[in-house]
Amino acid sequence: MSTIPAPICGEHRVTKEWRPTVFEYCEEGISVRVPNLNAWVCPVDEEASFTPELVDELLVTIRELLATAKRSRERRSELTEYIISVS
Repeated sequence: MSTIPAPICGEHRVTKEWRPTVFEYCEEGISVRVPNLNAWVCPVDEEASFTPELVDELLVTIRELLATAKRSRERRSELTEYIISVS
């Protein structure tokens, strides 16, 4: 089994680090934050590069969470923040 060398940050010319980081996305006043995702992270500016497989999974999950939040907003729910944990 071969190992892939760590990528280099194109902007800062430093080796990225494989470590947990946070993915954040905002749309139409709704923000979604997903912590503890492993990614290649630039140690200078914390810019993360996620694997293609993780990006695919994030796209589906974020779409579902945004749809739920939009429905909640439409019915004017008093609940404005949700924390979901899957183990």
